[in-house]
Amino acid sequence: MNNKRHQEILAIIRDTEVTNQDVLIDELRRRGFVVTQPTVSRDIARLGLRKSLTDKGVYCYCVPETLKTKKFAGVFSQAVRSIMPALNTVVVKTYQGMASAVCVALETMEIPLVVGSIAGDDTIFIMTRSEKDAAELVVKLRKLL
Repeated sequence: MNNKRHQEILAIIRDTEVTNQDVLIDELRRRGFVVTQPTVSRDIARLGLRKSLTDKGVYCYCVPETLKTKKFAGVFSQAVRSIMPALNTVVVKTYQGMASAVCVALETMEIPLVVGSIAGDDTIFIMTRSEKDAAELVVKLRKLL
């Protein structure tokens, strides 16, 4: 249940301006989760959520993905040759022997658009839930190059 709830919290944080724990609790309950404030507080800590100032000047919870992304961006910029969508799959071509390293970096970034990935020697297939998610992932990954 933790994993499902954590995934739902991440989705809520990305889709909604969550200014405090009460907003998050209400949204989780609306989506069918029975939670208490201490549980949500622990979830926030485990997920490493932080409050960040939005464009509207409001502090909201966010996922510190940018920290993980920066840490592993070097692997992408050094090893990736091309990134292209193919329906709900993203195909990443790397230099020979680098696909596994890039795939590990990708999985470590925990990008929510990624359902799963598999690496060969110089090619990675990344599964997303939809063509729209694949297109969004391509844009996000190309920014790392």
